Amino acid sequence: MVLKGSAYALGAGTVINAIATWKGAAFGIDLKTFADVELSEDVSGISGLIEGIPDADTTLIENSVSYVLDHFGVEMGGTVTTRSEVPLASGLKSSSAAANASVLATLSAIGEELDPFESVKIGVQAALDAGVTITGALDDACASFYGGFVVTDNKGMKLLKRTEQEYNVLIFAPDERSFSSGTDVSRSRLIAPWVDIAYELSMQGEYEKAMTQNGFLYCSALGFDTEFLMRALELGVTGVTLSGTGPSYVALVNEQQAGELEDAWNDLGISGNVISTRVDNNGAGII
Repeated sequence: MVLKGSAYALGAGTVINAIATWKGAAFGIDLKTFADVELSEDVSGISGLIEGIPDADTTLIENSVSYVLDHFGVEMGGTVTTRSEVPLASGLKSSSAAANASVLATLSAIGEELDPFESVKIGVQAALDAGVTITGALDDACASFYGGFVVTDNKGMKLLKRTEQEYNVLIFAPDERSFSSGTDVSRSRLIAPWVDIAYELSMQGEYEKAMTQNGFLYCSALGFDTEFLMRALELGVTGVTLSGTGPSYVALVNEQQAGELEDAWNDLGISGNVISTRVDNNGAGII
């Protein structure tokens, strides 16, 4: 007997990076990661493949499938394959999206259901065990799973707030990559008192102010260029930040600002891609 399941989850942008304080906020974007799971009683273990990156580390997606099977006591093995519209290692929550999609695809394959937050927690644990996150990235995982804007306590494993907002989103994704596991945590912790101020803004629903303050703080701590933020502010954009631990930048914009900001960012002469998308309030799903 062969069981198959497919699902998708969202990439996400940062409002508050949780590394400094373990409290974070993020929003889902309309860039998806897809997972296909195939299981059989005749196979032992889970093997993973990330399409387009044959030598990539697949521990995260393999963990995500295995932990769901363990939860339900299902003794099967097989494969998990992911493909993504989300640039990898760019601060756009590709790991959270891959974990969530793999968990949902496995649930679909075995015909089981889990409380949504329990599904998220399995993906977070898979990410921690795979070493691809520092804080567990509950904020990123919730934004990827639920869509909309979320605020979380990552240490307490609590989703504190979720709201739906309509925004266009502009992303600058440099060609270089930046893996969260390599982030200088000690420097990030130095800015914690000021990140807390931005976090309170996010709790009040002032997401644009919060993310811009987050951006200047983390660019300074992690050594990223603030010119991307300044170019956005010059055009009247009030919500712009470094996404995650970089190297991507993300801005909440209207249609006019999107075109102007794309030109302004391209004028900086940094090798990379500008991606135009929107906030996704619908969240992850099974195909």
